[in-house]
Amino acid sequence: MRTEAPTKRSPLVFFLLVFALSAPIYIASPFVHVPGLPKNMPILDLVGAFMPLVAASILTYREEGGAGVKRLLRRAVDYTRITRKTWFLPVLLLTPAISLATLGITRLIGWEFQAQPRLALSMMLLAVIAFLVAAAGEELGWMGYAIDPMQQRWSALTSAVLLGLVWWAWHVPSIIQSGQPPVSIAWGLVASVGVRILAVWLYNNTGKSVCAIILFHAMANVSSSFIPSVPTAAGGPLTAIAAIAVVALWGARTLSRYRFAARPD
Repeated sequence: MRTEAPTKRSPLVFFLLVFALSAPIYIASPFVHVPGLPKNMPILDLVGAFMPLVAASILTYREEGGAGVKRLLRRAVDYTRITRKTWFLPVLLLTPAISLATLGITRLIGWEFQAQPRLALSMMLLAVIAFLVAAAGEELGWMGYAIDPMQQRWSALTSAVLLGLVWWAWHVPSIIQSGQPPVSIAWGLVASVGVRILAVWLYNNTGKSVCAIILFHAMANVSSSFIPSVPTAAGGPLTAIAAIAVVALWGARTLSRYRFAARPD
């Protein structure tokens, strides 16, 4: 795992700026609705997804100037940090596996979710591209700016949990507008924290690659929308189990020291 140089970045300032920039979108979103989108998401979510990047760019420019902003943007394609290519497997397949398992379990016990509108193949491809671009807008902020100073202050697990709580709170207005019931909002908290633990685990094991987390985030949205559509919150229990397993096997302090790794004699 790469060790980033100590930074004076303030995650709290970043979070406050993200929420401040998002406030106009929260206010306007109920008045701008486009039916038929995956997961009934508000259309302005596609704008809101870029608020973490905007906040990170503003703060980075203040701290490091234009060169710092360019370095931040380049992290969207920092796949060369991923020296062990086997990590692409969980990056790309973990969330689809959780969604498929959730679908199987819910059907087995007789739970049915409201069907989402079927999209034409061209619209599905457009949605995948939109998810990928939106994930970049989010993760260049959450992971490209905030997570390293958090991990310099606290353990990887604590940082992941705190970031997961903020991430969930930031999504709550959108979740409410999409029509999800209170129980889904509560399970969404579990899912958000669990996904963020998995994201920090992958980040720390892929050379701190933001590109890896962009792909992971995009696949989470794709899989929860099209396998077939299972509400994101429904995956909360299995996501929590996966997160607990990761903490048990890789350790809470760094989430990157595999307990059963071969040790030199």
